[in-house]
Amino acid sequence: MKHRLIPFLLLLMALVPAAGIACTSAIFSGKVTRSGHPMIWKNRDTDARANFVARVEGDGARTLSYLGLFNEGDSLLQDAWMGMNDAGFAVMNTASYNLAPDTAALKDMEGRVMAMALSTCRSLDDFERLLNTLPRPMGVQANFGAIDNQGNGAYYETNDEGFVKFDLADAPDGYITRTNYSETGWADGGYGYIRRDNAEHFIRPAVDRRDVTPALLTDTVSRSFYHSLIGRDMLQTDDPYIIDQDFVPRSMTTATIVIEGTDPGDYPEFQVMWTALGYPVTAITRAVMLRHVPEEVQPGETWQAPDSERSLELKKQIFDIERGSGPRYINVKAARTLGEETEALSAESIKAGQTLLESEQRWYRGKQKPPRRSK
Repeated sequence: MKHRLIPFLLLLMALVPAAGIACTSAIFSGKVTRSGHPMIWKNRDTDARANFVARVEGDGARTLSYLGLFNEGDSLLQDAWMGMNDAGFAVMNTASYNLAPDTAALKDMEGRVMAMALSTCRSLDDFERLLNTLPRPMGVQANFGAIDNQGNGAYYETNDEGFVKFDLADAPDGYITRTNYSETGWADGGYGYIRRDNAEHFIRPAVDRRDVTPALLTDTVSRSFYHSLIGRDMLQTDDPYIIDQDFVPRSMTTATIVIEGTDPGDYPEFQVMWTALGYPVTAITRAVMLRHVPEEVQPGETWQAPDSERSLELKKQIFDIERGSGPRYINVKAARTLGEETEALSAESIKAGQTLLESEQRWYRGKQKPPRRSK
């Protein structure tokens, strides 16, 4: 679906509902990934029920076209919660809860800022200029993560008045992780310390092997019930139920996405937005590209994506107790069974996505006719 760009003036409109409640994320240098390309990953936790992916068309002069992740029902495409554009720039965020007291009159503007960044930024320098020139207060308390077409990457710990940059080039291990606290915030504030360690449990060995892949993040880390504080996979139990507490996948997780960048200066069309919409345990990972957006992730007439609806329906079997505090409990057998079934479907989808990417690369390098563009 193609849509006209939402003007910058919308940034100054009313407060945005359903902002990111919590997320787990990371940025990777091409030095530690199997493909040699930089990547950003976000496991999105939010009070929005579901998400979809849509393409927003720029005007061809001042503004760029981009693919963004939007909340269900956002028919105006005002707030992008992650995305990539035609210049090879990609951005995401996690909410941060230790940068400033949450008392600002203007807040939850992160999605609006990212929509603007995707429509105007070609590089990290552009993004920094945007953050420096936005009206104060900006209405954000976030860790923004971004990569560009030159292989650069960084996190920006951003509050109402400014930001502190954490450059991926300065990361000794070639990657950076962030959850819902900032390194520049007050000590021990915010959330996500255990989730960050959960993710590191899988990421660190892959980084050491220089073998980080999108599937590791979407189909292993985002589906895992490993609990770093306890030191084991809590799904490997004889208990019928476990409590939904401090896992990477949470009951409020609505998407897990990896944006895989390109070699420096290569075609932006080679970017892939590996997208699993819905609760990760029941979400199928699909390859989304600038020229190819699967119908399963696009919004229908009611502004809901089929993949999100499918995942949410299956999720009911995992959170199958509705009364009292029942929704806080995970049905272990259902999580295991549905997780295995969905992971197999994802593996097939990822393989098809790799084939599509190779076809796209061959065409752009002049070896065959252009593939048909998805609607």
